[in-house]
Amino acid sequence: MSEITQDMSPAVTFGLLAAWALHDAEEVAFGPRWIREHLPELRERFSGAPERLWTALEGVDQREFTVAVGAVAVIVAAASARGHRTGGRSAFFQGAVDGFGLHGLVHLAQAVAVRGYTPGSVTSPLIVIPYAVWARGRLRRAGRLRPTDARGVVSGLAVAGAATALSHFVARRLVKR
Repeated sequence: MSEITQDMSPAVTFGLLAAWALHDAEEVAFGPRWIREHLPELRERFSGAPERLWTALEGVDQREFTVAVGAVAVIVAAASARGHRTGGRSAFFQGAVDGFGLHGLVHLAQAVAVRGYTPGSVTSPLIVIPYAVWARGRLRRAGRLRPTDARGVVSGLAVAGAATALSHFVARRLVKR
């Protein structure tokens, strides 16, 4: 028997994938080049950061970054589809919405930390955060929003960070220089 619930707009569930695609288009277009151009100044400004961070950033090229984004696309598409099949009730879908919105706040914090543009900082306040707030509101009005607490926020950020790390690990293996 199908789990499809017709009373939740696909704009809510598949909106996650659409918002993510628009946001990550900005990251693909500007990410690796921005990193290359700003790495010396970032190293100087944040000299206390671990060397392995700088080594990892130095190693990111356009192909690897694009493949990593593709790997995350699979995760986001799966979350969107699960959200659609469950009428938005899925914990996986709601966690992805929360993680996506929180990751938009991280992009804004990065822009503040460097006192300027960082890849993702344009679409975060225009697409990422508004989508997450809107989707949560729609889920809340439909009586489907799971409660979020501090543990949920930490969990959402951890899942977003883990998905990013995993995607780059997979991409590095696939692209092998």
